[in-house]
Amino acid sequence: MKETELWSRMQTHLGVAYAGVWAAEYSLASLRGKTVQQALADGIPCKTIWRAVWEALALPDRER
Repeated sequence: MKETELWSRMQTHLGVAYAGVWAAEYSLASLRGKTVQQALADGIPCKTIWRAVWEALALPDRER
C-alpha cells in the first residue's frame, strides 16, 4: 500500500479535514502509542498503519 492510498482511505472514513488532525493526534495502541504521522516518520509500512487505523475505527472486514 502506498501512502497516498492510506491517506485516501483515512479521508474516506474520517473526512478530508479531520483525517489530518486525527493522524496527528490519535495514538494507536497497536503501534505502541504512535500516531499515524509518527508511524510514517518512523518508516512503519503503510499497510501496518492502515491495519491499526482499521482496528481503532472498528471498520468492517471489507475495509481491511
